[in-house]
Amino acid sequence: MNTKILNREVQDYIISTSDRNIDLSTLILKGSPFQGITIQELAQQVQGRLKAKQKLPSWYNTQGIYYPPTLNLEQTSSEATAQYKSNLVSGETLIDITGGLGIDDYYFSKKIIIVYHCELNEELSQIASHNFIILKTDNIKIYTGDGLEILKNQNTVDWIYIDPSRRHNSKGKVFFLEDCLPDVPSNLDFLFSRSKNILIKTSPLLDIQIGISSLKKVKEIHVVAVNNEVKELLWVLDSTFNGDIIIKTVNLTKTGNKEFSFLLKDETNISVPISLPKTYLYEPNAAILKSGGFSSIGKKLGLYKLHINSHLYTSDQLINFPGRRFQIINIYPYQKKVLAKAGITKANITTRNFPESVSVIRKKLKIKDGGQEYLFFTTNSENKKVILHCQKA
Repeated sequence: MNTKILNREVQDYIISTSDRNIDLSTLILKGSPFQGITIQELAQQVQGRLKAKQKLPSWYNTQGIYYPPTLNLEQTSSEATAQYKSNLVSGETLIDITGGLGIDDYYFSKKIIIVYHCELNEELSQIASHNFIILKTDNIKIYTGDGLEILKNQNTVDWIYIDPSRRHNSKGKVFFLEDCLPDVPSNLDFLFSRSKNILIKTSPLLDIQIGISSLKKVKEIHVVAVNNEVKELLWVLDSTFNGDIIIKTVNLTKTGNKEFSFLLKDETNISVPISLPKTYLYEPNAAILKSGGFSSIGKKLGLYKLHINSHLYTSDQLINFPGRRFQIINIYPYQKKVLAKAGITKANITTRNFPESVSVIRKKLKIKDGGQEYLFFTTNSENKKVILHCQKA
């Protein structure tokens, strides 16, 4: 951490350069105007601030924030997800054994009396400590070192928070918690000896059933999306819990949060009636699709499914729904000449339970992207390939 970057004139330069959105390659070619600071270090700060504009607006709007390398910034939680997960904890003490840049801890500190931030990377630990001071947060204690080792010397705490990272030598697309650092499943008994409550953040790449089989005492699983893109899975573990797992989905947006919850056991015990398309069409948001709550959403909201494998829903009456809602204008068989006759040359296309991709369909039917028309290519309850011509409801 180069403290010369914190000088006022350097900070003014970083803010001015990032506000003008100057191309980084152009910036690097000009070289550094400051002695003792390389142009690469300046570029890191400018790029960091640019990335923080949407992801970390409080950081972006605070002068004196020191930004870490791009990889660390990409791996950190957004403010929106950090704020959400802070509502899952309470009490006097929380230890984060994988502290990183500390975005989560900043929000935990608003709900917990004392937060312990543990980070193995010494420079990242220094950066987090500096930023906490700039953000006027005084109830976070910094520890540099292995979080598991630090925890061994701690008394019991109300919460343990873990954001495990995949090992560099892990292979394949299948994601297992055992392939991460720290290896949570192998250390779970020890972790429970230090706290009754554990909160784990994982990538949405982790299959929910695989995660459940690797862990124990899972009380809740939160599927968190931001603007309909799933960002993380949150696993709430309680050493005294012996009930049924609750799946909670949320889509965080500027206009409000859409939430839907269900019991995991119910998903295999209930069924949703199948029907040909009615007046309205519903497409669940990304968090629900990731959760696998396909029967629960239909059952709770009194909807029909178009097909057992389509995950599209229909009804005669328009309802409030956690996802996109459409009015069905026309239904066409999947035939090129039929759609050409309808005169649709521009539309937003979605495929569900359909053998061809969007790009193949656009090329084959010569349909441009955009506009106010929506075409859903899917399979109906009679196993026929159909096109649903819709408009937003």
